Amino acid sequence: MRQARKREILNFIDGLQQAHGEIREALEKHELSSVQTMLAECQEFAVELGNAIEETEGEECVTVSHVEEYCETLFRVFESMSSNVEESSAERTNAACEPNKVYKLLKKQLLRVENSVKNDIPVRREIAFFPYKAAMWDSLESVYLAAKEDPDCDAYCVPIPYFDLNDDHSFGLMHYEGNEYPQNIEITDWQTYQLEERKPDMIFIHNPYDEWNHVTSVHPRYYAKNLKQYTDQLVYIPYFILEEITSDDLERQRKIDSMKHFCFLPGTIYADKVVVQSEAMRQIYIEEYLKEAKQANFPASRLELEKKILGVGSPKIDKVVNAVKAESNIPEDWMRIIGKPNGELKKVIFYNISISTFLHYNEKWIEKVENTLRIFRENQEEVALLWRPHPLIENTMKSMRPGMVERYREIRDRYIEEAWGIYDDTPDLDRAIAISDAYYGDRSSVVQLYQQTGKPVMIQNIEVLN
Repeated sequence: MRQARKREILNFIDGLQQAHGEIREALEKHELSSVQTMLAECQEFAVELGNAIEETEGEECVTVSHVEEYCETLFRVFESMSSNVEESSAERTNAACEPNKVYKLLKKQLLRVENSVKNDIPVRREIAFFPYKAAMWDSLESVYLAAKEDPDCDAYCVPIPYFDLNDDHSFGLMHYEGNEYPQNIEITDWQTYQLEERKPDMIFIHNPYDEWNHVTSVHPRYYAKNLKQYTDQLVYIPYFILEEITSDDLERQRKIDSMKHFCFLPGTIYADKVVVQSEAMRQIYIEEYLKEAKQANFPASRLELEKKILGVGSPKIDKVVNAVKAESNIPEDWMRIIGKPNGELKKVIFYNISISTFLHYNEKWIEKVENTLRIFRENQEEVALLWRPHPLIENTMKSMRPGMVERYREIRDRYIEEAWGIYDDTPDLDRAIAISDAYYGDRSSVVQLYQQTGKPVMIQNIEVLN
């Protein structure tokens, strides 16, 4: 039985206990007709209670038998107050009409039901995961798999749609990536999972932006503020890994300033728990959240944040480590690029480009990408390039730098058409990390993940074109 349903039943039982008090008061006033009416209503409610328990736990559940005994007690008390009761039962009738004895009898029987509900009915938790980008699923995957293995838990992966935003912030094209998840992930259709009715015990999300995003938006039904109404615990786990910032870092404040916007977003505001990558990052989140909340006149308590934000690590790192250890499924067309004529394999360089670097450098960034592709094309006999742009790079261009979209598309389409390197636009970031020998490209959360493998990382300098 779900925890929410169990609470409803216990509240239902509490209501019956209150009715017992009203029955006692009516008996004290000798209002036997009112007593009989209330007893009949308790009987109806008890039958409904038994049916509800039987529906989820089966008719063999011991709690059902206790409910039946309670119903029999109600019936005996009701009969004893009937004007047609047999003379031989007069003594029983008089005893049953004594207010305190009736109250104690009903309370004793109902207490057995209550204790059985608490102790004999196991609780099953329902956990819903609402990812939106398949490429970001790795931030939730290890938690989902652990929940699936728990025999007392029902876990659902419910990919949700998201939309491109038009210039006026209205919703444009809708995207749904539910068919792009790994084969071992059981997908539930977002249109059939009735959030408002199911009210899962826990909800996990990896999108923190909601209406604060200027490029894309998940369906408003899945904004954190709305989800919070239908669950006991909303948990936000960032889809990214940030660069760790130590207390003795000479550029500490500059680095904090560059990431502090992540600390105060709808996801962190409305979630009951926020899971970040380390204890050091947890402290930064707490401090920056408090600063932003104060500036926005938003209520915030350090004590509550200490309980809310957890620095226990990111599931993304779990996925990367497992992907490095496991054999990766490399497509045949990729192998043709990676393999040499003599049967050896080329070194594979993971080339990653990020949104933040693009927005900072604009045209220079485009020139750098084009120059980088030219250099790798000239050296394709020895090195294989695996180019993996940020999945929202083109959407960001269309929204914030529309004049640059066409040139970027020309560069990308020419690269794909010439097919001398790998173009990876799949959701499987971990495969790219696993099969590559080194990272080259912009600073991004991918760098922090890649460093977990121990393989080389080099950040491209936009100013250098040779």
